[in-house]
Amino acid sequence: MDSKPVHFKRIAKEESWGYNRSTIDYIQNAAAHGLYEIRGLGAKRKVPHFDDLVFLGASLSRYPLEGYREKCSTKTILGTRFAKKPIELAIPITVAGMSFGSLSANVKESLGRAASEMGTSTTTGDGGMTQEERLSSKTLIYQCLPSRYGFNPDDVRRADAIEVVIGQGAKPGGGGMLLGQKISPRVAAMRTLPEGIDQRSACRHPDWTGPDDLAIKIQELRELTDWEKPIYVKVGATRTFNDVKLAVHSGADVVVVDGMQGGTAATQSCFIEHVGIPTLAAVRQAVDALEDLNMKGKVQLIVSGGIRTGADVAKALAMGADAVAIGQGVLYALGCNSETYVQNGAHFSAEDGYTALGTAAGFCHHCHTGKCPVGITTQDVILEQRLNPDVGAKRLKNYLKTLNMELTTIARACGKQNVHHLEPEDLVALTVEAAAMARLPLAGTNWIPGISGY
Repeated sequence: MDSKPVHFKRIAKEESWGYNRSTIDYIQNAAAHGLYEIRGLGAKRKVPHFDDLVFLGASLSRYPLEGYREKCSTKTILGTRFAKKPIELAIPITVAGMSFGSLSANVKESLGRAASEMGTSTTTGDGGMTQEERLSSKTLIYQCLPSRYGFNPDDVRRADAIEVVIGQGAKPGGGGMLLGQKISPRVAAMRTLPEGIDQRSACRHPDWTGPDDLAIKIQELRELTDWEKPIYVKVGATRTFNDVKLAVHSGADVVVVDGMQGGTAATQSCFIEHVGIPTLAAVRQAVDALEDLNMKGKVQLIVSGGIRTGADVAKALAMGADAVAIGQGVLYALGCNSETYVQNGAHFSAEDGYTALGTAAGFCHHCHTGKCPVGITTQDVILEQRLNPDVGAKRLKNYLKTLNMELTTIARACGKQNVHHLEPEDLVALTVEAAAMARLPLAGTNWIPGISGY
């Protein structure tokens, strides 16, 4: 019998790496509309992260502490360099700056109440200070941003510290956005803007062009507050080593470094995914800068951008941070991307709201739309009621409490009576990339890529 060639029908679907479905969708949307994508939250791509580090717990060569009998201090003091009244916190975990405008008034009240109960601070964000936030926050940091929206010298005096924002981790080199659907009458009045019109902040401060001008601005803020309030300077993580040095030279009491995993209410996706460096790399550079100036311990370092768990907090502190600031984790604790929301003690489905946005719980990044199904990133008078301040404050307090418990558990396991005694020697890296960025040995070796020999 004559053999015949057999033709196999190819049924496997092989996706291109360079032109996968996501990239094709991006190109086709750009072609259809001629506009870039704007969205909220942070980077979705995987980058070297604190997950790539592990602790070396104590056993025989180091002695652990007994968790139920031996205390582990979490007290944190910020702003000791020049300020007459440094900030004293019960825990080294703070709430990052998120504006009224991007968040509802109910959310701002929830943040203040939870932070106050845990003995830590909140931060205003762009757009000024709300009464809800000031009254509910025992310790409130007031941001001075390039936009100067809502900036009020009287509110500066009412704050406990001032944070001069140079850049944000999600969009270093870019200004903020607040789209028209979130410019409610109250937001418009606070920011002196027309209602319903898109707002874009400047990417740099209008009254200075370099670090010398920053020093003048810090001096002005000190005089305005009679040298009482600590002055923070916040930078988006890019050229971190030089930026931290310049912030210190300009007179900062505290430097805040925000890595690329940090979130935002709204900006271009190309910013979120392709500008800035990971938090893991930024921490090492920031600490190097402080040590190079002999300012470690004199100028405090706050790290933000992708801090989610108590283990993340512990790793940031071990690498040299004095405290962390959390934004996205706070929103998730309040119910961001939850399938339900709570009203009058009853749970209601948020599915219809996600469907209307073309997404689902767990995938939503539509903070910019003002149509948040769980009432967090909205100014809609109906939607904002889906976040009850009592419920929000309780949930956030539980989250912060859990982070602190995890932090102290790890510190005790490493034999530390104070979380600020965690050190780089307590850590090793699981990947070559993380070892190189964090300048820590690869687990099971003494090898630090680029530093030690093979």
